[in-house]
Amino acid sequence: MSQIPPPPTNLRGAVDLSSLVDRPTAAAPVGGAAPAAAGEALALPSLYFEGTDANFNDFIDLSMRVPIVVDLWAEWCEPCKQLSPILDRIVADYAGRVVLVKVDVDANPQLTQAFQAQSIPAVAALVGGRPVQLFVGALPEQQVRDVFEQLLELAAQNGVTGTVAVDGDAGAPADAQGEAAEPEPEPLPPHHAEAYEAIERGDYDTAIQEYKTAIAQDPRDAMAVAGLAQVSLLARLAGKTLDAIRGAAAADPSDAQAQLDVADLDLSGGHVEDAFDRLLALYPTLDAPGKETVRTRLVDYFEIVGVEDPRVAKARARLTSLLY
Repeated sequence: MSQIPPPPTNLRGAVDLSSLVDRPTAAAPVGGAAPAAAGEALALPSLYFEGTDANFNDFIDLSMRVPIVVDLWAEWCEPCKQLSPILDRIVADYAGRVVLVKVDVDANPQLTQAFQAQSIPAVAALVGGRPVQLFVGALPEQQVRDVFEQLLELAAQNGVTGTVAVDGDAGAPADAQGEAAEPEPEPLPPHHAEAYEAIERGDYDTAIQEYKTAIAQDPRDAMAVAGLAQVSLLARLAGKTLDAIRGAAAADPSDAQAQLDVADLDLSGGHVEDAFDRLLALYPTLDAPGKETVRTRLVDYFEIVGVEDPRVAKARARLTSLLY
């Protein structure tokens, strides 16, 4: 049974991407890239791309020449924001031996399902058109580099040893049209930075305390409130298994804690509406303390997803109707 997050140290088996691979015609080169002769580097506008349900076939084709690293993320996911610059740096350091494709799980449900992203951030790869799962969670940079080395060994074993030559600045992530990414964000406040470092180590208790300290110093620190909700979710899921969580909920639908655990699992995998629906359906069946637990959990979810998200507005309205 797989842990949440799964052990990150080894490359694991392929996931089913047959719906993406089995297509009637070959896709055009990514970003208008010119074909390369044998032994020559393939010319691309960038090493960094945005992958979507619509354009992903292009990257499957590209993986016949060079390994593709796939970063599955979401805007509301704080560990995703921590992992992203690490991936950017490592890809730049490999200087064309790998290409990075970022996939927003909320905007691309087909890819999310195909890669079986139960929790994010999740990092996978394509080698010779075949998918390989790499790791889940925001790992320390050295561990990520170790995984990249394993990926390149696997690629070499499968004859995927091409390189990419980039026109312009190879260090600037770009989307599939070659547009430069936004500048790096400003440095984090001290307690936020300490929390991120603790999350990287898997020390969720310390991260929780750092965010609580930040909130105590400034109760209006919305980023700390969201970060606390996110790391609390990670802490609740740590060490639990997918099978155990779903099995307990199926065995006793009236077990409030089991339903809360499944809702956590759904949210961590990007299934936002499923998590909301589960808890909103559970709420009317509970006594007063149970209702307060569910209400508090939903408020945490709202912070994680983002209060401006339309799914949050809809769920908040449903919760209000239940409260009054």
